[in-house]
Parts: sequence; C-alpha cells; structure tokens
Amino acid sequence: MSDLSDGITLGVYEKALVSNPLADGDDWRRFLEQVPAAGFSYLDISIDEAPEREARLEWARDRRLMVRRAVESVGTMIGGMCLSVHRRIAPGSADPAMRERARRVMAQGLRLCHDLGIGVLQVAGYYCYYEGPNPDAERHYAQLLADSVPTAARLGVVMGIENVDGTDVTSVRKAMQFVEEVGSPYLQVYPDLGNIAEQELDPGVELAAGRGHMVALHAKDVRVGEPRRVDMGTGIVDWDRSFELLRAQGWAGRMMIEMWNDDAPDSTDRSSRAREFIAEHLTKAGIPVL
Repeated sequence: MSDLSDGITLGVYEKALVSNPLADGDDWRRFLEQVPAAGFSYLDISIDEAPEREARLEWARDRRLMVRRAVESVGTMIGGMCLSVHRRIAPGSADPAMRERARRVMAQGLRLCHDLGIGVLQVAGYYCYYEGPNPDAERHYAQLLADSVPTAARLGVVMGIENVDGTDVTSVRKAMQFVEEVGSPYLQVYPDLGNIAEQELDPGVELAAGRGHMVALHAKDVRVGEPRRVDMGTGIVDWDRSFELLRAQGWAGRMMIEMWNDDAPDSTDRSSRAREFIAEHLTKAGIPVL
C-alpha cells in the first residue's frame, strides 16, 4: 500500500508504556523502542502535572536535540504532545497571575513541539479545573487560544482542542465554537471518542460537528463516571458505529490509543492487545490501518 493511500496510523500514549528516568539518549531510545515493539507507528507524549514531565518545558537545546536523535535512531516518531498541565495552570483562572503562567506554558509547549519535530499540540478543554467556576473562565480560555495562533503559525504547530470529562469543553460541538470563532488553520479539534461516550453524547452528532477539522483522534474505553483506566473493549464506547461514521466521512489521519498502564511490567503487551482490538474494528468498518 503506498503512502498516499487513505487510511490511518495508530499511535500510543506515553503513559501506556513503561516509563524511565529519561535522563539521556540511551534512556530515551529504550523508552521509544516500546512503540514499534507494541506495533504502533508513533507516540504522543504528555506535559502534565508530574514535575518530571512539566520540567520538559524548560529543557535546554542539547536535551531537545538528544531526544530528536533518539527518535530518529529508533525509527518511530512523536506525533503529538498533550499539554494537560493546563489543568493545574488554568487558562480560565480568576487569578491574572495564573492566566499569565498559562500563557507562558502555551508558548513553551508550542516551542517544544517545534524543537522536537511534533506537529500537533493537544489543548485540554479545561478552563480552571481545580478552581470554583467564575463567569469569565470561558472568555479567558478563548482569549488564550486566539492569542496563541500567531505563535503556532510561525512555528508550524497545529493546536487541537480535546473534548474532556468534567463540565467545560465536554463536546466536539463546543470545541468547534472556539475553532470557528478564531478562524485559523492552526486551531482545530482533537476529538476523544471515549469522552464522547462518557458524556453520553451521540457520536454521530459529535463527529459530524468536527468534520474537516479533526487533526487526530483519541481512542480509549470508558464508563459513565470513569473516563480513565477502563480496559479496551470492556466499556461503553460503540466502536463499530464510531468507525463507520469516520469511514462515511472519508476520514484519514492519526488515531492515538490512550491508556494508563501505570508502569506494569506487561505494559507493552497490554498496549499491543489494545492496538489489535482497535485495528480489528477499524478493518471491520472498512478503514485500512497503515
């Protein structure tokens, strides 16, 4: 099958794999070798609330070059970066100092994507996760997105808004409101099929809303009230219907399997089994996996 064929590539979340200190090139190579070992084409990394992951935003140039060399030596790729540290450093905070920190994090995240050769920055749809609601939270969140577009455009990194659990950007339809308001190719949506199901939304409505703007997709299983750590195939996601909807759209691109295996010794095997499950359902829907 040629590289120009329609279809998708499957990636894996870094938290599905066994982590390590990631102190040098050998550590990164060993870490990245799990990606092809589990049958995946790429990896999505996370900048989250863990100090060691948040510290990546401050990496020096030599560390960034080292990671790029490790990626090239393994022969895989880093497809996306999840900037979930915005749950704590809240874009919609009532505190101006917190909002300024959120802006700095966004700029650092975009720069790190550029330096590591990552094309997509996933923006979590949380306004101020750990704070009580404030009437301006959505407006502050929207302003950060709009103000980040020029930097994203200069660096050639596309931001994708993820629909999330909770009460903020809980649907692709809501994410698309921000996309349409900003009107830039550098702000798109990154739908999470699991979060659509966890919110008890209709995938037909949600995936139709994102048509033409879905820069990538998350695949994870869930139950209502359980948006994480549900074994693939044991939850409520209607995989066959979701994939049939994507095939009807002619959607092609990247689908990242999101899992949290918590450094289990058999994390690679667990990830591989999840990949086989998703690939089987994609094939059943008539979507080739490249």
